[in-house]
Amino acid sequence: MATYLIVANRTLTSPTLAEAIEERLGRGPASFHVVVPATPVAGGLTWDEDTSRAAAEQRLEAIVQHLCDLGATDATGEIGVPDPVAAAHDALYGREIDEVILSTLPAGISRWLGQDVPSKMRGTVPVPVTVVTAKEAVTSG
Repeated sequence: MATYLIVANRTLTSPTLAEAIEERLGRGPASFHVVVPATPVAGGLTWDEDTSRAAAEQRLEAIVQHLCDLGATDATGEIGVPDPVAAAHDALYGREIDEVILSTLPAGISRWLGQDVPSKMRGTVPVPVTVVTAKEAVTSG
C-alpha cells in the first residue's frame, strides 16, 4: 500500500489537490497523513497563533474526513509548525512515506513559492516531492 504525506493549508479544498488525491487513490490502496502548518491567517496585521491553529484544525478535520469518504485505507493528520519544510520533517519522523504532496497557492500570492519551499523540501526529504498548485486563490474555510 502506498503512503502519502500531504503538506497544505489554505489549498486543502482546491480542485488541483483533489485531483492529485484521486489519481493516487486510483492506483490502488493508499494511506494519507496530512500536515497543516499553522501559518498566519490572512487579512490581519498581527498574527495570533491560537487563531491560526484553530483555522488549521478546522481544515485538517475536513480533509481527513474527505479522504476517508474517498476510500483512503487510512487518513490521519496533525497541525504543524508554521514553516512547511519543518512541519513536513516533523511529520515524516518515524513514518515511512512514499511521496510528499505539497499543495500551494498560485504564484504571486503563494508565500511558499516565494520562499522556494518546493526546492527546500526536495533538497531535504528522502522521498519524491510533488508540487500541486491551485489554479486560483482558495477561500479559507
